[in-house]
Amino acid sequence: MKVLLVNGSPKKSGCTATALSVVAEELNKCGVETEMFWTGNKPIMGCLGCGKCAETKRCWYAEDTVNSFLDKVAGTDAFVFGSPIHFAGTSGFIKPFMDRAFCSKLAMYANKPAAAVVSCRRGGASAGFDDMNKFFGISNMPVVSSTYWNQVHGNTPEQVLEDEEGMQTMRRLAQNMAWLLKCIEAGREAGVELPKVEPQIRTNFIR
Repeated sequence: MKVLLVNGSPKKSGCTATALSVVAEELNKCGVETEMFWTGNKPIMGCLGCGKCAETKRCWYAEDTVNSFLDKVAGTDAFVFGSPIHFAGTSGFIKPFMDRAFCSKLAMYANKPAAAVVSCRRGGASAGFDDMNKFFGISNMPVVSSTYWNQVHGNTPEQVLEDEEGMQTMRRLAQNMAWLLKCIEAGREAGVELPKVEPQIRTNFIR
C-alpha cells in the first residue's frame, strides 16, 4: 500500500510540507508506504481544455511537474493533496496542477482514497479545503476524514508543530486512511467486487 502526498506550496519545506510530513510519519507507523511529491515553485500552466489528454492520459505540456505526477498515479493506492491558503483559497500552484492532473483522467483515480490538507496563518482554510475536495467527489474517490477539517495553523513550520489540535487531526487522518486502505485490501482478498460502473450520463440545463 502506498500513499502519495502532494505538496502544492511554492515552499518545499514550509508549513504545508510540515503538515504532510506528520501525516506521512503516522502512515508509516501504520505500515503504509509514503512518498512526498512537490509541485515545485516554477509556473504551472492552467488547463486549456484541449482534450488531448483524454487518450494519452498525459498533458501535451511537459515543462512542469504534472506529467511527472501522472507517471506515479497507477502505482499509488491513495493520495493526500496539500496547499497553503492564499487569500482564502488554494495556492496558484496546486489549483492548475490538479486541474490538469484530473482533466479527462478521472478513471485513473476511481476507488482510490484521497484527502486534502490545508495550512493557513489564520483564516480561509475551509474555502481551500472545499475546493480540493471537489476533485475527489467527481472522481469516484473515497474521501478520508479526521476528527476536524484537515487544517493546520501557523506562520512557520515551528508554529504548525505547536498547533496541537492540528497535529492530532493530521495523525487521525493518517490512521483513518491506513485503516481504509487495509479494509480495501482485505475486501479484495475476500473477493468483494467493486461497484459496477454505469455508462456516464452527461447533461446540462439547456433543452
